[in-house]
Amino acid sequence: MAGNLVAGVDSSTQSTKVVLCRAEDGAVVAEASAPHPGGTECHPGHWWDALSQARELLERADAVAVAAQQHGMIALDGAGDVVRPALLWNDTRSAPQARALVDELGGATAWAERTGSVPVASFTVAKLRWMAENEPGNARRTERVLLPHDWLTTRLGAPEPVTDRGDASGTGYWSPASGAYLPDLLRAALGHDAETPRVAAPGERVGETAWGAALGPGTGDNMGAALGLGLRPGDVVVSIGTSGTAFAVSGEPAADASGLVAGFADATGRFLPLVCTLNAARVLSAAAAMTGATLDELSALALAAAPGAGGVALLPYLDGERTPDRPRATGVLAGLTTANATRENIARAAVEALLCSLADAVDHLAAQGARPRRTLLIGGGARSAAVRALAPAIFGTPVTVPEPAEYVALGAARQAAWALAGTPEPPAWPAPPATEHTSDRTAADVRERYAALRDSAPEI
Repeated sequence: MAGNLVAGVDSSTQSTKVVLCRAEDGAVVAEASAPHPGGTECHPGHWWDALSQARELLERADAVAVAAQQHGMIALDGAGDVVRPALLWNDTRSAPQARALVDELGGATAWAERTGSVPVASFTVAKLRWMAENEPGNARRTERVLLPHDWLTTRLGAPEPVTDRGDASGTGYWSPASGAYLPDLLRAALGHDAETPRVAAPGERVGETAWGAALGPGTGDNMGAALGLGLRPGDVVVSIGTSGTAFAVSGEPAADASGLVAGFADATGRFLPLVCTLNAARVLSAAAAMTGATLDELSALALAAAPGAGGVALLPYLDGERTPDRPRATGVLAGLTTANATRENIARAAVEALLCSLADAVDHLAAQGARPRRTLLIGGGARSAAVRALAPAIFGTPVTVPEPAEYVALGAARQAAWALAGTPEPPAWPAPPATEHTSDRTAADVRERYAALRDSAPEI
């Protein structure tokens, strides 16, 4: 593959990012990005428009693959036209439908055994039920259901709708353990059968672009990040972006009846147990607004406060929460007194709350057998000096922070290189440069106080 270039696309909630890399070692030679509209639903055409702004860069590539936000529901009619704007992963209106589906079809244990996960509002299957109940005309028109990366891969030149096992595992109607669709679950949600994309083999070449580049099957954003980071057994990734995620590569499928751990597949033939929170980097943004600080100033304020924030504690469920499943929850700031109500303590409480929420997520993974040897911290929130400094004590492990990079897009590029090479395994790209962070103390008291607030706060 010497001399070949590959392009990886990250189509996220907020933007499209494209990296052009050398196929042999992943070195980035060019990048591009374009924004998406805000909100929790979006017409897929906006994603294509954003991707099209990188057309000149894409046409330099010998292979392309797309990683995109998971769960998004794209409903198509018989002519292949979009029935309604795609409902995105962060749209929580389908929470009642998720609970109803769990109850109707055998309870949480049955769902975990069949699909590896217990559906919540984020999952595609719950969004289909919401549409069936609230927009029955649109539901009746729907003849095919795609995910965001499926739709973009088809637009790029796949001759048939195609997905991969990683992204399919987040629908709620595909089984990571058996590798097969579960059409009865889709039918129960939508009210009738609908076509689903073919699930490609890992690393398969699924088509060709208009300019002759090979197309990889694409995957979900978390699976793309795992490929981009080159995860090994014992590595747990904590990503602080729009959402917070904790995930690890595993050789065995997970089936957590509590619903806390989603038993996803990865993009290589293995599995990717994952815990997702709705509130992550935006907790820092909200705290910065509360304190009248920039993000860098917020970090400095937090580091100037003592551990425990003088007794101030934050429950960071500002936009509802997915883990735990509290879609109607709100944030809670507790323990304020005239003595401790300082900008420093509020900033510290916000950083501690964010990390405690994510440490809970890592604990849920450990309960499913993913024992962390080290924690990799990525995403925009990992750029915070306070986050990096406090994380080792709160997580209880050394923390590795790879240098900032577009790891979802890099993972998609690595998959493109894999499809181009036709090898049994993805190409062995070098690990990214990283810094190591440790702590000589634990933060058990901070986590205990956080847990008490978490468990006592009512859902509004």
